[in-house]
Amino acid sequence: QVQLVESGGGLVEPGGSSALSCVVSGSIFTYAMAWYRQAPGKQRELVASILTDGFAYYADSVKGRFTISRENAERTVRLGMERLKVEDTAVYYCNTNSQLWSWGQGTQVTVSS
Repeated sequence: QVQLVESGGGLVEPGGSSALSCVVSGSIFTYAMAWYRQAPGKQRELVASILTDGFAYYADSVKGRFTISRENAERTVRLGMERLKVEDTAVYYCNTNSQLWSWGQGTQVTVSS
């Protein structure tokens, strides 16, 4: 059973930056990986994904502000976030692009002044 452990969230002021990490208990080498988020009262949505060759996709709402990266040897996927907005407040999760594994606990990102 692959386990996902997200970390790095917290309270950030609007316009600030933060970085999230996801450590996977198994190999991610052959998987397209992704970050998702779920805001209160809303469905979980795809934020960004990264293919095995490094090609990245971003939701329009975060394009130009977020950066997804992967380090296969460390089984880690990261999400850099800049110019954060109040509407970025959510619990952030990682998984494969096809949501193959059981969800981790996520990490809360709260953007507020």
